[in-house]
Amino acid sequence: MHEIEPPSDLPRLPARAGDGHKGTFGTVAVVGGCAAGGVRMIGAPALAAMGALRAGAGLAKLVMPGPVLDGALTICPSATGVPLAVDELTGEVIAHEAASTLDGVFESATVVAVGPGLGHWAGSRAATLRAIRQEELPVVVDADALNCLAAMPEFVRDFRAAAVLTPHPGEFRRLCEGLGMKGELGLGQSRERACEQMAQRLGRVVVLKGEGTVVSDGLRTWVCTRGHPCMATGGTGDVLTGVIAGLIAQFCPRTEHAVTRARVPAVPVDAARPLDLFDAARVGVWVHAVAGEAWAAASGASGGMLAAELAGLVPRVMETLRAAKP
Repeated sequence: MHEIEPPSDLPRLPARAGDGHKGTFGTVAVVGGCAAGGVRMIGAPALAAMGALRAGAGLAKLVMPGPVLDGALTICPSATGVPLAVDELTGEVIAHEAASTLDGVFESATVVAVGPGLGHWAGSRAATLRAIRQEELPVVVDADALNCLAAMPEFVRDFRAAAVLTPHPGEFRRLCEGLGMKGELGLGQSRERACEQMAQRLGRVVVLKGEGTVVSDGLRTWVCTRGHPCMATGGTGDVLTGVIAGLIAQFCPRTEHAVTRARVPAVPVDAARPLDLFDAARVGVWVHAVAGEAWAAASGASGGMLAAELAGLVPRVMETLRAAKP
């Protein structure tokens, strides 16, 4: 692997507990996938689960429409699966039954990642709202969940969960339009300022993906200077969602996830859980970007990377951030 030197402004991670077990390192529930309208979206949630496990999470659960769950588990057999009931004729998730299933999943999860491959159906919107309306777990909101929110601007009133939103530029633009922020941001707005204003509007952490990915909680803003063009391929964003969720599961205080309207950053409660959501997001972005560079260096290519290969490089990059070795 090419030489990696973590920047001094990134927090270091504690050594992995020698007496830990899979419960020690948290459970990531990935809510996604689609079997409706003749569309099959299977890979995105599987890649998110893979990203979470490669980042060191103890467990990953794939919560997906029943007809496509087995396909995703074939891609990521280290995850476990929870099926969502679907209408036999349309393949759409049945909203009221999904709500009950999700409530059960949330009871045993540490963090929720919602959106990869979720689609734009009524059941998709119901799952997204169920995730952001609960207050017990932090949520990583990505992909189709962002598009669902953009179509329901009233969601802001009921957004109770602490959260990291990870839009690419198109999803970010749709969110701005849905919230009536397009004119407010202006044509000449920098990416940093735009991300900061979205974070302030929502009171959550926002990760604006792209070249020079920006992370902001509305008070603090950080720009990633790493990455490689090989990462411009399908599935890499899903891996990032999983990596951030995996970091939150392991390193963010489990008792201090509530987000106040004053947008005060969470305060880490002990050395074993040193990150708030802002730090978890930027560590995840940096690890993901450097893993892309490592693939390019090892392969001698500027393209052709598969997202699963990117996920496979995450553990080695993570180790460079350990403050001490066990």
